[in-house]
Amino acid sequence: MVMNFKGGLNITTSRSSRLSSAELIVLIQEFLDSKKAIDIITIDLSDKSSIADYLVIASGQSSRQVGSMAELLIKNLKSYGEMPTVEGIAQCEWVLVDVGDVVVHLFRPEVRSFYNLEKMWEHKTNDKAEHNVA
Repeated sequence: MVMNFKGGLNITTSRSSRLSSAELIVLIQEFLDSKKAIDIITIDLSDKSSIADYLVIASGQSSRQVGSMAELLIKNLKSYGEMPTVEGIAQCEWVLVDVGDVVVHLFRPEVRSFYNLEKMWEHKTNDKAEHNVA
């Protein structure tokens, strides 16, 4: 199977091989963009945590959009041989899709601003910088 991406990246994969973190990031970002996700960001966790290499955070306009994006993303990932685990799909306020090296968080905007994961993960970077300067 060959995947063609906007940036000219072509990935050839068989159903039995898993995608790399970089391939997953491209696949997930382009998928979410095509589904009209809002404020898609990727945070590199490779130097910050062992839970995953990357976090992808995005919002949907409504619970219905968040749920639809999550279900379609899961179906898309499975078509490439990935077996994601999912939390929160019943409520669709905050859906977590864990693909191993990449963890995707899909939020309604109000829930995203309440939990503010971006600040939590970027905060560690700011603390390091402050300690190194002093």
